[in-house]
Amino acid sequence: MNVVTGTLQPGEARCPAESTQDIIAADRNAAPAWAASESYHYLGSEDVSKERYTDPAFAKGEFERMWTRTWQMACREDHIPEVGDYYVYDIGQYSFVVTRCDDDEIRAYFNACLHRGTKLKPSGTAGFAANLKCPFHGWTWNLDGSLKEIPEKWDFAHTATRKMCLPEARVERLGGFVWVNIDPAAPSLEDYLGAEALAHLKAWKLEDRYIYLHVQKSYPANWKLTMEAFMEAYHVGDTHPQVAPANGDVNSQYDVYGDHVDRFISTLGVVSPKLRDKYSEADIIANFTLGDSSSLGGSKPELKAGERARQVMADMFRDMFETATNTDLSHVSDTELLDTYSYTFFPNLFLFPGISLPMIYRFRPDARDHRRTIYEVMFMRPKPKDGSEVETAEVEILQDHQSFAEAEGMDPGFGHILDQDTDNLYAQQEGLEASAKPGLTLGDYQEVRVRHFEQTIDKYMAMPPYHPDFQALQRP
Repeated sequence: MNVVTGTLQPGEARCPAESTQDIIAADRNAAPAWAASESYHYLGSEDVSKERYTDPAFAKGEFERMWTRTWQMACREDHIPEVGDYYVYDIGQYSFVVTRCDDDEIRAYFNACLHRGTKLKPSGTAGFAANLKCPFHGWTWNLDGSLKEIPEKWDFAHTATRKMCLPEARVERLGGFVWVNIDPAAPSLEDYLGAEALAHLKAWKLEDRYIYLHVQKSYPANWKLTMEAFMEAYHVGDTHPQVAPANGDVNSQYDVYGDHVDRFISTLGVVSPKLRDKYSEADIIANFTLGDSSSLGGSKPELKAGERARQVMADMFRDMFETATNTDLSHVSDTELLDTYSYTFFPNLFLFPGISLPMIYRFRPDARDHRRTIYEVMFMRPKPKDGSEVETAEVEILQDHQSFAEAEGMDPGFGHILDQDTDNLYAQQEGLEASAKPGLTLGDYQEVRVRHFEQTIDKYMAMPPYHPDFQALQRP
């Protein structure tokens, strides 16, 4: 139980209620080490400058200093299962054709013809190609990036002594994801993530999941504001009042791992400490909301005298998720079944490895408008234990006026939660630009992920610009 004892140092204050770890420790099926751990660090109390969200020059600096040096999730391996399959990943002005060029080799080519610069594949596309052919004049490259053909080659004799293979970003694979990095001098992905966060990621075995729903929508707000809307549970009481009767919020846990990973744990099946005297254990059952409620067939359990809603929900989820997804969850703890585990992998990826809320968020800035963000939500399910085939979902793109609840396959209740989160962004972007106050004031604990994220941004912004070197990015 969190209690106040004497004078607290900055960052030591906690909600005076049972902690996340108190709740998890009472579960019947014990939590794994990665869940039953804490890694908070006080990172200061200074305001964060508002110009990073409002100044187009700051956005330009991010593209020159940060996006060109960081590891980013381009796609899932399941997006390109066969040789010749490709997936186009765009980040700002940069675009990459991520392709499986051999059974066990994936490469990411800069998506531009070496003739006159035409994109080899349109942005936002995926498919199959036996080679990479420019649609303008027909220059063609093999899947391994080597030049295959120049039409009317007699007119290009001067290219014979030049290296004409496609330049590449670095590629690493981890957790079923394909990660790319433009900078040849960047650390390896494992070093970038750090040992502790890497151990967490490997323990989740996300390579055994698949994406069954993928929805994208754009917002008129800076990409960092959009990400930060999802970094804390402090907003739940006012933004999502309908979930507070079944969701820990102000007693959520926040952790930091190195420069590039952080997380929060928000418990499900417990009432918010702010509402403890207003809702019963039965009310908790009646009010819970899932990201994938289709697995439950619309039913909710009845609570018997003396039972804890959290344990009843965990037992029910285990049985029903196993049946609905044809998987074995006997080895999974109660907290993994129930709770929201939200990890940020810098710069633009959120991973939610839990069973009841198994999601991926990806955020990308619009290179033409620093006030606009491309936001993607991908829902995962465990791959069937019998090895039967599953299909990776194609992206469904919503228009600005559409609700997430309109997306085909989206749980309407959860779609409404996403709308509530993102509706705040309009007022926040406009408010920051109208404000006389030069910065944002953050909580020391509940908003430490926001501070951590912005401090890492600052570390990259202090570096000199890095511009891709065409020759250095070609294979020998």
